[in-house]
Amino acid sequence: MGASRIKPLGNARELLWDMERIETLAGKAALTLHRPEFREAVIVHDQPWEGSTCCYHTVFRDPVNYKMYYRGGDRREGKSTHPEVTCYAESDDGVTWRKPNLGLCAFGGSRANNIILGDDPATHSFTPFFDTRPDCPPEQAYKALGSSEDGRCGLLAFASADGVNWSRLANEPVITKGAFDSQNVVFWDSSRQLYVSYFRDLLKFADGRPCRAIKTATSPDFLHWSEPVWLSYDEGTPDEELYTNAILPYPRAPEIYVGFPKRFIANRTTCYDKSGLGWIPGLSDGVFMSSRDGVHFKRWTEAFVRPGLQTERWVNRNNMTAWGLVETAPELPGTPPVFSLYSTENYYSEGAVRLRRLVMRLDGFVSVQAPASGGSLITKPFTFSASAGQEPVTLQLNASTSAAGGIRGEILSADDGRPLPGFAADDCEILFGDSIDLPMRWRGGDLRPWSSQPIKLRLELQDADVFAYRFA
Repeated sequence: MGASRIKPLGNARELLWDMERIETLAGKAALTLHRPEFREAVIVHDQPWEGSTCCYHTVFRDPVNYKMYYRGGDRREGKSTHPEVTCYAESDDGVTWRKPNLGLCAFGGSRANNIILGDDPATHSFTPFFDTRPDCPPEQAYKALGSSEDGRCGLLAFASADGVNWSRLANEPVITKGAFDSQNVVFWDSSRQLYVSYFRDLLKFADGRPCRAIKTATSPDFLHWSEPVWLSYDEGTPDEELYTNAILPYPRAPEIYVGFPKRFIANRTTCYDKSGLGWIPGLSDGVFMSSRDGVHFKRWTEAFVRPGLQTERWVNRNNMTAWGLVETAPELPGTPPVFSLYSTENYYSEGAVRLRRLVMRLDGFVSVQAPASGGSLITKPFTFSASAGQEPVTLQLNASTSAAGGIRGEILSADDGRPLPGFAADDCEILFGDSIDLPMRWRGGDLRPWSSQPIKLRLELQDADVFAYRFA
């Protein structure tokens, strides 16, 4: 077997979110998209400098706390009531947020507000991040990209020591080829050792209509950027307008990117639109996508975030997922932490935009799922690594079964496809339960002797989901 076909997994987490590492699915086993659960509205944009067009939220956790950035804006009867501003909020838990009185920018004759950027074109879309590059200068611990003077000439680079007081790193735009009239995200990729940005540009549908789409570029130093390239998708993925991208490295497996674009359906409207903007049709929902190289994505066409029962979410330009995926406290005693995402509602309304928290199981975006009638999967060949020492190595699954369901596994030779001695399905205890770290047990016991040997994993599922696995 060619070495190029063997994936060196090490002891990293392998996510079962696409077919890249799966050789076959059999029976009723299938990749299945899961959806978040709605929780509380964590912030209401009800201050005079905020309003009905607040958006492009950014949320992350740094060594100090949880931070949020967003555009403050308002429209009434189709006109802006005040200039756009960039605002800042913070939280100790990702659930309860406060708008600190920063005293930096004047609004309506007062500096008593949470505005960090006022008279600056970057306020339309200012997306900061905490820079985890090991040799990052302290005075540039936070970085951001923001629009230049006319909003379409390019993206300007900003830096900050504290995430509140910002200055430009260069007078001229650092990325110039794109439309940039949406949330322009950027982050440090520790796996690729590069800065990566995703931003909007325009393609054309087959009928010639403009289509909002996504480009990406990379940089070694945040100032000099590569030629932008378009994202690509699996064959058969339809052309759709992606209003935002919300792409970032997945925190529990940072070599994989996740994205939460807002999908825009431009020719639809509903009777719920009381904004006085019925002449601007358009509905939105949220979709999910993932990538192993940052350019080619598996994008699900089924919605990840549906508008749901709230009528205000069935109005133009709602359901925008913030950039950021943060771990927050367990919701029930004895359960693991969850991922929190944030999504907008009440945009283009008579009131104020709200940001609602959504929660997801860790790794729980996509699973290989099988019903009670059963199904199975076989992975492509890979190797795993054992840590130093003599502790036994086990296979741990992030998995969920019913009380009557279960999972059995086999460790197969990558050469002939036969089970390794002591690691056949008949040697495996039936696994049942619900945990982000369920250990599988075979008569063969310790997997350490098989580290660095090319193998495949076969799993049999009944009324079960497997989201991820790792050797530890």
